[in-house]
Amino acid sequence: MYWANFLHFYQPPTQKEEWVERITKEAYRPILLGLKENPKAQITFNINGVLFDLWREFGQSDVIEMVGELVSRGQIELTGSAKFHPLLPKLPEDEIRRQIELNAKTLREYIGRGYQPKGFFPPEMAYDTNVARVAREMGFSWIIADELSFPDLPRAESRGDRIYQEKESGITIFFREREFSYRILSGQLGTGNLFLEALGDRVGKNEYLLTAMDGETFGHHRPGMDRALMELLKLDEVQTILLSDLPEHFPQVETVETRPSTWALMEKDLEKKVPFARWDDPDNEIHKLQWELTDLAIKTVRHSSKPGKARETLDRALHSDQYWWASARPWWSLEMVERGAYELRETILAVEDAGDEIKQRAKELYFAIVTLGFDWQRVGKVEQLAKQEDEEIRMRTDAAFPKLPKAELEKMIAHIKDEMEEVAKHQEYERAAILRNRMKELEAYHAEAAE
Repeated sequence: MYWANFLHFYQPPTQKEEWVERITKEAYRPILLGLKENPKAQITFNINGVLFDLWREFGQSDVIEMVGELVSRGQIELTGSAKFHPLLPKLPEDEIRRQIELNAKTLREYIGRGYQPKGFFPPEMAYDTNVARVAREMGFSWIIADELSFPDLPRAESRGDRIYQEKESGITIFFREREFSYRILSGQLGTGNLFLEALGDRVGKNEYLLTAMDGETFGHHRPGMDRALMELLKLDEVQTILLSDLPEHFPQVETVETRPSTWALMEKDLEKKVPFARWDDPDNEIHKLQWELTDLAIKTVRHSSKPGKARETLDRALHSDQYWWASARPWWSLEMVERGAYELRETILAVEDAGDEIKQRAKELYFAIVTLGFDWQRVGKVEQLAKQEDEEIRMRTDAAFPKLPKAELEKMIAHIKDEMEEVAKHQEYERAAILRNRMKELEAYHAEAAE
């Protein structure tokens, strides 16, 4: 039994220093240190180029060095991606290629010859056949997508014995096992025993489990999960493997037709045929304004004979976060929405030969986005949208916890308690409080399980 695990590290170019430092301390650094201490473990990573830049800018060079060391040891591999984390299916092809090239240039600068990517990760796992084709043409041998990209995908237990090939481009496509990934990142499989129990008789078979998750989950979003991950990676019953090595062990290849998806896609969005709903929802008026401004910025820069600094500011301004935080499903940040609109507006205003009408429209769109955001907050629309979505997510996350064995819940609580005591010794009281709250949640589940 093989476990091909994929982790994604990323922070937006607008991220503040304190958050880069905090997330690095709580998630990125512990994961990398854990891998150094467990030389048999292997994980495939995507680390977007912009995060390397932020690490250097904010004095986190030790993390860059650890990444390079783990690559040279063969414990991790780095995929290709788009440097500033744009939603690739929404971009013109030349912008897709530019973002991929910028990312490769940046990672070669930091990692050197060790950066030889075979696979490609589209940001947000936002996949369509056009992105697959571009990745193939740019030399990548495989791409990763959510299992909902494959309409006729069989049950997870029956598909881990083969490799899939996308019909149109011919690129190898690895499908993320959605449910298993979710059970790990939600904390439901927080011990080795729970992990093995969930695998069931798959453990004794010649097949692979493929999971993919945000790296921030382990220690930042989910306190204590960084230690749980290290426990899972040490299991003797499951051998970890890099995604690029899977074809060597599984020669059977099946050709498939795919459809657009992301790793945040929900069944209701699939039914409505809106695969990118959290970034481009036709019912979301802010999204409509954001994409009008985005398209205007792209066209203005591309059609300019002297774009100047606007070319580089456009690269940064295309990050996907601004649309995500405008979804209110359930995530909302007017600060992130405003910052994204501001960067796009400033990009257009920096183009010397852009007409006055274009620049005026950019100002109008920026104003409309920000004022509509305030309106949403004022009338309670943000709370309404967020509550509906958050209830669905919470129901799915919490439902399984009271059903877990008491002994395993106790082990998960112990992981968090150890970390809480450790950070308290270093007077990191805010972090200790977060860990305490998470421990109380698990203790409540433990009490339910005892009834």
